[in-house]
This record gives sequence, structure tokens and C-alpha cells, in this order.
Amino acid sequence: MSEDSGQNRQDGQNTLEPGEVRFDAAGLVPAVMRDARRRRVLTLAYMNLEALEKTTASGEVWFWSRSRGELWHKGATSGNRQRVVSMCLDCDNDAILVDVEALGPACHSGAYSCFGDDDFDLARLEEIVRQRKRDMPEGSYVAKLFAGGRERILKKIGEEATELVIAASSEGRGRLVSEAADLVFHLVVLLENEGLSIADVEEELARRHRPAAL
Repeated sequence: MSEDSGQNRQDGQNTLEPGEVRFDAAGLVPAVMRDARRRRVLTLAYMNLEALEKTTASGEVWFWSRSRGELWHKGATSGNRQRVVSMCLDCDNDAILVDVEALGPACHSGAYSCFGDDDFDLARLEEIVRQRKRDMPEGSYVAKLFAGGRERILKKIGEEATELVIAASSEGRGRLVSEAADLVFHLVVLLENEGLSIADVEEELARRHRPAAL
């Protein structure tokens, strides 16, 4: 078990013991995988006792394949593993919700989710920016920003902030939305460059959230 995997499980809000689970007559329990960051359902699969024990012990998701009749380590072939963040049972103890960090698409089709690719949001933008930073693909604008370092990114933040102010002052709703998107995009790049994320900003906003102060 890796240090990261152990930390992920400790950080989860809920834990469960295999002995608490009510397996069906075939010795299986349905397990719903959910993206811990985006709170979107990724897939529905099944675990037997061994798959559940391997999942809790390793910090990565294991299933029982009903079609192949064998254990299945998610991502063992594709690399699209799922690291466990937290696990909990439903009210009848016969279904499991697993919040995961998905290291790639959940679906064999290449889609983000087995229920189809979902709408673009800030979490998806962060995933793309993080991937560009890791792979530094040739011709990528994001990769060029990272290659230029903090100074280049901060310069763009300043430029976009100024353009946002101008748009809000005199250029109408459409331009305001466009410039706001540019600023948020470059903010995500800056946060990634500094080892931070939108989640860190959300946590700070939650900390400040006192009804009398807003």
C-alpha cells in the first residue's frame, strides 16, 4: 500500500468494515463510484468480499467481474486507476458509495463517466491544466505558460484583470463574460503552478462564511 493511498483513506469522512456489508445471494454488493472532487457518478460495478477487502487494503478500487467471473483491479491494464478517498454504506448496508480520485476516464469507451461525458466545469478545467503541466505537449498554450514560470503567469493575470475591468465598464455583458472566463482560466493555471486548487479557494470561502459577515 502506498503512502498516498493510505492518506486518501484517512482523509475520507466515512469508512466501513467488510463485515458490515450485506452481500446478495451471489455474494456480491453493488458499488457506485463517484468522483470525490466533482461529486459526479462515474460507474456502477460489483464487489465480492475479496474485492472489497483488496479495495480497503490497497486504497485502489477492485471489482468482481460478473461476465468474466474474476477479480478486476480497475485500471490495471488501461492505467485509469481509481484511488479511494472514502467509502460508506447505504441505509440498508447493501450498497456501497465509493468516492474516488479518478486517474483517467472511468468508462471503457474513454468517456469520463459510464453515464456519458458530463458538462464542462472548473474541476474539468483543472484536470486539463494539470495534465498539460505534467505532459507539456508541444504547441499547448497552457504548457507555454508553465514553461514561462510564475512571472509569465502573473503577467497574464494582470492583463486579464485589466481587460475584465474595461469590459465591465463599457463593453457589455458578452465581453464581460468572456473576459471573466479568461481571468478564471488563468487563475486556475496560477493555482496549479503554486500547488493549489479551486478546492483550496472553496475551503477558504467556507471558512469565511459567517452569515453576519456576508
